[in-house]
Amino acid sequence: MIEYRIEEDSVGMRLDKYLRKRLASMPTSHLFKMIRVKKVRVNGKRAQPEQLLAAGDVITIRGDEKQLLGPSPDGPRPPPPPPPVDPSELVVLLEDEWMMAVDKPSGMAVHTGSGITGGTLVDYVRAYLGPKAVRNDFTASPAHRLDRETSGVILVAKRRPAMVHFTEVFTHSKARKRYITLVKGKMSKDSGVIDLPLSEHQQTAESKARRGVNMQEALTRWKVIRQSSEVALLSCTIETGRTHQIRRHLAAVGHPVAGDRKYGDFAFNRDVRARWGLKRLFLHAERIEFPHPQHGGKVAVEARLPPELKDILKRAALEPS
Repeated sequence: MIEYRIEEDSVGMRLDKYLRKRLASMPTSHLFKMIRVKKVRVNGKRAQPEQLLAAGDVITIRGDEKQLLGPSPDGPRPPPPPPPVDPSELVVLLEDEWMMAVDKPSGMAVHTGSGITGGTLVDYVRAYLGPKAVRNDFTASPAHRLDRETSGVILVAKRRPAMVHFTEVFTHSKARKRYITLVKGKMSKDSGVIDLPLSEHQQTAESKARRGVNMQEALTRWKVIRQSSEVALLSCTIETGRTHQIRRHLAAVGHPVAGDRKYGDFAFNRDVRARWGLKRLFLHAERIEFPHPQHGGKVAVEARLPPELKDILKRAALEPS
């Protein structure tokens, strides 16, 4: 855990700006997520990105200090910068002065980390925007996450107020997300709800030892689009945004997502790869609906199912009639 006490020269500064200076190596979207999931507190209370700091305020940040602060200036030299990316490859679904919506392909990580040093969505977005990626000390950043192997719509904030807005939107579940997925087995009914708490995905060992496993409310609604005796194509919406929620929920009820190497069925994955050529996770973020950060009006963005997943449906005889 890290603790900071606010001195006079930082009075009146916004919390998010103060933390970006203190945790310079942390991606902006990670920082906002930490605030959103209550890992950042001011005077022991839940923090807000836009709140102004006062003299004597105490900021506490949960997490490993070395990871939060990044490499020491006296430590080993950082790796060379990643090779440049081709911004023309970025599929932009919607863009204005406040935000972008892009279609992330499967296999592309949103951020660096866990051995990923380049070719991320962040790299593509910033290469695409060029000098316009930075505005008033804020660098354009994804406003939420998608798993590396999941394709589909993801929102990017181009201005700090947009990031603050999206943090509020995702914290209070004001965005509606719809996913398309292929799962093992035939569903027993046309639609249903999975209301099953999930353990906190990144809970520290210290936290588990102190208060046990932290279970979080999680709710997934699903509807059958088409199915056979072997597999079902589902439309899923989530009312909470837990890590790997759809994958964990469907696996828990006996219908793991096709191609899921973490929570899925190994023999089933091997079979659909051999028969239908599925080489990735069959999970696609098809649609997101949200209030716009500038005017608050409802905006909906959709990303079509990728060609490789359409091909799987054809081979599985699940094409639209």
